[in-house]
Amino acid sequence: MTRDYLKKATLTAKSDASEVHETVKTILVDIEVGGDAKAMEYARKFDQYEGNVLLTPDDIDAACALVPEKLKRDIQFSHDNVKRFAEAQKATVSDVEVEIVPGMIAGQKAIPVDAAGCYVPGGRYSHIASAIMTVTTAKVAGCRHITACSPPRPGVGIAPAIVYAAHICGADKIMAMGGVQGVAAMTFGLFGLPKANILVGPGNQFVAEAKRILFGRVGIDMIAGPTDSLILADKTADAHIVATDLVSQAEHGYNSPVWLVTDDRALAEKVMELVPGLIADLPEVNSQNAAAAWRDYAEVIVCSDREAMAACSDEYAPEHLTVQAEDLDWWLNRLTCYGSLFLGEETTVSYGDKATGTNHVLPTSGAASYTGGLSVHKYMKIVTWQRATREGSRAIAEATARISRLEGMEGHARAADVRLAKYFPGVNFDLTADG
Repeated sequence: MTRDYLKKATLTAKSDASEVHETVKTILVDIEVGGDAKAMEYARKFDQYEGNVLLTPDDIDAACALVPEKLKRDIQFSHDNVKRFAEAQKATVSDVEVEIVPGMIAGQKAIPVDAAGCYVPGGRYSHIASAIMTVTTAKVAGCRHITACSPPRPGVGIAPAIVYAAHICGADKIMAMGGVQGVAAMTFGLFGLPKANILVGPGNQFVAEAKRILFGRVGIDMIAGPTDSLILADKTADAHIVATDLVSQAEHGYNSPVWLVTDDRALAEKVMELVPGLIADLPEVNSQNAAAAWRDYAEVIVCSDREAMAACSDEYAPEHLTVQAEDLDWWLNRLTCYGSLFLGEETTVSYGDKATGTNHVLPTSGAASYTGGLSVHKYMKIVTWQRATREGSRAIAEATARISRLEGMEGHARAADVRLAKYFPGVNFDLTADG
């Protein structure tokens, strides 16, 4: 299965990874030791904001009043769709009870984590949809307390539409604090907040590194790098739509990879011809980001057939995977490594990013080879339980004692021995590890 690279990336997402570990670790230690005051010191330095850290009801009402009614309707529409999908996801997890052997019953329960911390980017772009995606799913999962955290803009505060989205989606507290200091405040339970059990949501490299360092003492959705997208297209695809979709994802940032994989060289060449003009037509900041991403990180690959295309895609394990090709069911059944899949020209990554209902917080940098994206399940602990009658524990205890002795774990064995001796006095059991 040959691959011909008409355009090869000169960099990868890892090539540009900044050495931020020591900086982030220092900030986290400072804030854990210094508490609220140290977090505020970093907020003044990085956020350049002097307003309320935790928004009051009056702050929230004032921000919501600034959001146009048409945008409110769009946010509500997106929230309804995300909520509906999250509820459907939650319905796939149910409590289970099964009799393993007569008299021995085991079960599982799905228990939501107590407190969720949702980070909502607000720097280069105001990620309204991230507030919807993270807060809504936490609410549907049943988290008792949800904090939405977003970086304020100097002299302005959090973008009003983010405040509105977080509020209607169910955030209990909205915190105007960005970057590492915001993540730290949620993790350490500063400003009267409960300590977060899980941190979710996208962010820049400093936010991602903070989550990486804190993982273990707090749960996280995933360790995310720059967003990436791959399009699988055959001769039936519309080159203009393919090019537009690639550019739409490249605008995320200068280091956001986009890839086109096709078995049609003419399509590939046409897309490459169209992309520069589409990039140039974007607003200045968007255009600069997309141009850099296309120049340094984008790839265009021509494969021999659709099986080779699918194998290439699975190897890349993209965050977003779009198929614009014939026989969509074949692709759905064949593809195995992606964060979210968009089948056919009639849907696009932008739909999923904003309003479809599926979550847009997804695995990047190849992580889709081993994990999926944010879902209602990420906020839930699947725990197990068991109970037994005395007779039901008999065979279990015998096997436990013998396996434990074979392993050399005599204390484990004796925990079974004492039960057999109590429940079945006078019965002689062979509890040795010998054959």
